[in-house]
Amino acid sequence: MMDKRNSETAVEAVHPLKLLTRAEFAALGGDAVAYIKPVSGLVLSHMIADAEFDANVEYQLVMSADGTPLMVADTQDAVTDWLGDKSLGLATLH
Repeated sequence: MMDKRNSETAVEAVHPLKLLTRAEFAALGGDAVAYIKPVSGLVLSHMIADAEFDANVEYQLVMSADGTPLMVADTQDAVTDWLGDKSLGLATLH
């Protein structure tokens, strides 16, 4: 039996939502959905070159559904305060 995961000829399926343009995604409501992702300061330093983050601190990164960073905070309370006046739905990451 052939294992497709190890085959050089195996083709990875691309989810159709990954092929949407920004406008198509926004039409589906992608601009109204966000998620919160805990990330280390080290990772943030690589993502945002012109800012300084403590490499040993875990920050809260708020991302739009299309992957655009919206906000970085050092506490969940700061994220909650920031989201208070925004009309964004939060998606849960599993």
